[in-house]
Amino acid sequence: MNIEGRTVLVTGASGGIGRVIARTLHGRGASLIVTARRRELLDELCKELGDRAESFAADLTSKDDIAGLAERAGEADIVVLNASLPASGRLEELTPDEIDRSLEANLRAPIQLTRALVPRMIERGEGHIVFVSSLLGKMTRPGSSVYCATKFGLRGFALALSDDLHQNGVGVTTVLPGFIGDVGMFAETGISPPGGFGTSTGQEVAEAVVRGIEKGEPEIVVAPRKLRMGAFLLSVAPKRMAKVRRRPESYEYAEAIAKQQASKR
Repeated sequence: MNIEGRTVLVTGASGGIGRVIARTLHGRGASLIVTARRRELLDELCKELGDRAESFAADLTSKDDIAGLAERAGEADIVVLNASLPASGRLEELTPDEIDRSLEANLRAPIQLTRALVPRMIERGEGHIVFVSSLLGKMTRPGSSVYCATKFGLRGFALALSDDLHQNGVGVTTVLPGFIGDVGMFAETGISPPGGFGTSTGQEVAEAVVRGIEKGEPEIVVAPRKLRMGAFLLSVAPKRMAKVRRRPESYEYAEAIAKQQASKR
């Protein structure tokens, strides 16, 4: 699907990867509807982009906000569902409200927005939906049980949805980033990514989104070879890989991330 001249909804666009995706799609000639919770950051982004960009503030843990966003973006040709909450920490350390918020934002909201927007795409006989998941939708690490549950769930939903829509002219792509060094969690917390695995950039994720839309690719992993190999080995040798994941330094690393991201849960 060509991007130029299309109307694109981007969720989670106020910062991090979402902001890079919005800039990249706008640079490809798209007209953007950008959404996130903080209106001032969205307005700042729209001012930076200039024409063909408008904001709609919405909290994706709110059913009313989701309904309002779906109504506003009803004519979108392309939807990039990028918004996510970290949900970092051991299960027993998360409050019931924090668990519910992560499930709402990371899984329920993308499903409900897709359900609301897909019928118009089917009527038009074209459209594309991109789910920005995570490599933790294919592998796990300590201190991420709830987050992994949402990302595994999002990936499963997208793959099955692609089967349902393949005869309707509507494409579905899942983008699964690994460690991103220049924006997002590591850039915000100051914590360095684990050594030896390598990192990708927010721009590489944005280019994967573009490739998914233009080439119709169902799933794109954005990660260096070593991380991609780790995800593959987990699927074929889970017991052996568990010994690697459960090293003491892995738990220390997970605890540091959870501490830094506690305010975002």
